[in-house]
Formats: sequence, structure tokens, C-alpha cells
Amino acid sequence: MLQDITFHSSALDRDMQYRVILPASLDQSKKLSVVYLLHGGGGNFRDWSNYSNVSHFAEQGLILVMPEGDESYYMNAAARPKDRYEDYITNDLIHDVESRFPAASDRSHRAIVGVSMGGFGAVTLSLKHPDLFGFAAGISSAIDVPSRPFSWKRIGQYRGHAAIFGPWGSQTRRDDDPFVLARKVDPGQMPYFYLTCGEQEGLLPPNRKFAALLAERHFQYEFHPGPGGHNWNQWNKVISGVFVSLLQHLKT
Repeated sequence: MLQDITFHSSALDRDMQYRVILPASLDQSKKLSVVYLLHGGGGNFRDWSNYSNVSHFAEQGLILVMPEGDESYYMNAAARPKDRYEDYITNDLIHDVESRFPAASDRSHRAIVGVSMGGFGAVTLSLKHPDLFGFAAGISSAIDVPSRPFSWKRIGQYRGHAAIFGPWGSQTRRDDDPFVLARKVDPGQMPYFYLTCGEQEGLLPPNRKFAALLAERHFQYEFHPGPGGHNWNQWNKVISGVFVSLLQHLKT
């Protein structure tokens, strides 16, 4: 059962959309676990349902929520005070979902999963808000964006990232850097992490480095490199593995 919802986000001071997929048979008296699915750069809130078969996982007793994230990396933008996407996801969206649907309201029933830019968002939001999520998965995560140095070859991309994360070496950039966060947080308080990345992707080395950091700090996690590139052909092959782990580590 698919619905598109429009609601007003106080963090962004504008109406935002999200898509929700519910089990075909819904018992309003039973609270269900919720999985927040974040799209990648250049995509929108319809991507997960349009390009993957994720919808059938709702029949496992899950509410699937796909928010619009624009090109935000799901962070509060350093140079654009009105673009508070982190607050929109962690406050406004969760509140709206739990007020409309029979959604459980504790971290043990909440997961966040993303591809590419959304993978960065899922990992970073869960590191910054461990009280909200019991499971976090990054698929081909753009995990290194805040720590990428300036490059003339990618000056347009760098300017876009600087508007979100702040100038190179700034505190705002460090505050949103998953490598910095993972070194500071208490691993025992963190959600379970599931990481995967294609072996033909330029993002594989930073994802390997991040997985090594999680291992060094004794996080609960798993990392699955495998064949494939940065596209839905590869992502569709790994989604089932994500949900197998999710169902093992989330209350349903």
C-alpha cells in the first residue's frame, strides 16, 4: 500500500513530500518498525520505489518511508541557514510519520538506510543521533565527502559541498564528518551498522577505510564489498542482504 504524503517541515519552513509503503494488511492497534530510506544525489523521494523491489519488504511488518532530501546530504547546511535537513529528518519527519501511521516510537524499532548521498546521510545521522536508530545501512556511501580536499577539476562540486559542510578545515565540516564522529562516540551506544560498496566504485577505498575504523573501535558492524558499480543494478543485488541483517537487529 503506497501513499505520497505532503507535510510542512518547520525546520525547512516549507512543505516537503515523502512516500510511504505500508503492509497490505494493516492492524492499527499494532505498532510497526519503520525503515527510513534515503535517496542519492540527483534523485528524489520516488527513487527507492521506482528503481528497486524494496516494496515487498513492507510485508515483513515494516513501514517504509522515503523522504525528499534534495541535494542536502541530509545535513543542516553551514552556508544556508534555512536548509536544516538534519533537523527535518530527525525531528519533523519522524514526528509526522509517527503521528499518521502505527509506527513504534523507540530506536529498537527504527532503521535508516541510504544509497550514495543517502548512505552518507544514514551513517552520519545515526552517529549523531544514536538515540533514534537501532540499525543503519550505507550502500555505496559517499562517506568521505566532508574530508575531500579542494580540486580544480571538481570546483562546482566542491562549492556545493562547501555550502553544506563549510570551508575546508572548519568546525562545521568536522562536525559532519563520519570519520571524526566515529572516533569520538561511544561504540556501545551506537546502532548496528551495515556497509556495502561495489568493487568498481571510486568510493570503495574510503568505505574500506571507514569499515576498518569501525573494527578498530569495536563497533557492531558488517562490511560487504562485492562486484558492481555505482548504480541501481548493483544496489538491487545487495538490498536483500541489507534487510536480512535489518530484520535480525531490529525489533519487529
